[in-house]
Formats: sequence, C-alpha cells, structure tokens
Amino acid sequence: MISNKLTLPAVVSALMTVAPLLTSSFITYQVLVNEPVLAALTAGQWVGVTVVCALASALALMPPTFLALVFGYFLGWNALIPLFALNMVAILFVNTAVHWLDGDRLRHHLEQNPKVGQILDRIGQRELRFIFFAKLSPVLPFAVTNLVFALSGARLYNVLLGGFLGMVPRTALAVWAGSQARELRALLTQSGGMANLGWTQGIVAALLLVSVVGLWRVLKGK
Repeated sequence: MISNKLTLPAVVSALMTVAPLLTSSFITYQVLVNEPVLAALTAGQWVGVTVVCALASALALMPPTFLALVFGYFLGWNALIPLFALNMVAILFVNTAVHWLDGDRLRHHLEQNPKVGQILDRIGQRELRFIFFAKLSPVLPFAVTNLVFALSGARLYNVLLGGFLGMVPRTALAVWAGSQARELRALLTQSGGMANLGWTQGIVAALLLVSVVGLWRVLKGK
C-alpha cells in the first residue's frame, strides 16, 4: 500500500516543499553575517550571484520570495531584472531536466490514476491560466509548481509567459519591502519581512485569494 502511494513525483514534490523551509534559516544567517560583503558586490558579481541563486531555486534550496527581499534590500528596484531572469532560468532548468529524464513516461505513469489524469487534462486545456494563477500565489512552493508544469506537458512558451506574468506582482512587492527596510536583520528575521509593512499583508492576502479562485476555476473546468 505504501509503495503504491510513494511515487517518485510525490517524493520529489515533498522534498521540494520541505527543502526551502530547512535551508531558509541557514541562508538567513549567512546573509546577515556577510552583509558588508554583499553590499560591496559589483554589478558583474551580482550576475554571478543571480546565476547561482537561479540554480539553487530550481533545486528548491532557496525560496525566490526570500531572494527578492534580499535583492531588494541591496539593489532596490534594480533587483527586478536579475530576479526576473533568475525565475525564468530556474523554470527553464526544471522543464529541461524533466524532459531529459523522460517526462512523457512520468506523465503516463501519473495518468494511471484517473483523478490525476483528469487534473492534468484540465491543466492542458487552460495551461496558461493555470500557470499564471499558480505563480501568482504567494504560498505555493516555487520548485513544486515548476515540476507540475513540466509534468503536465505544458508548452514551454506558456510556462515562461505565465510564470513571468504571475511572478511580477509578488516579486515587485517583495523588492519594494526589501528596499524600504532600514536593517537587514529586521527584514529577514521578523515574520518574513513583508508581514511588518502593514498594508502589504492585505496585498499578499489579495494575491492569495485571486490565485485560489483562479486555480479552482481552471481545475473545475469553468
């Protein structure tokens, strides 16, 4: 019974959900300890940091919202371009990896479950909308959604476009929160940074509500 439930995609999804939670504290400590070093980085060095963070995000080792706060703190609104690039590279990396690992076979395996197959079919019919609302959500794990997109067989164009459009509001909000923070420690250690900026909680709640309603409509075929 257990072996039938613990499929490879399920195990990978669980790891991708837990890993960012486990690594966040360690990364927070490293960022706080190395604040002077990060503050002195050149533009070229930030490019290197972006590449490393893109790979780490793809592997579920760094939450993109956390990175948006950090990048926003050090770079202000200039952080938007590297963050958008970071997200797109991470999405592309996961999509390519799944196809390299024979994603069609994995999808066929998942479709053996009628309910999962039905969900994948509905995602396929409205994949751009599904991807947009999934990426709009401030709570859905970044790496897990990328894995779902790849396994669903969604076209790469829709994955990148929907991912970009969905990430814009929450990334911009996190960058703004980071740019307004007076101290890095307060930003990263006090309830996730954005929770201390008053009305931003309302925006996060609104994004969550819109994403939930949108995903529900897609999955219900409405």
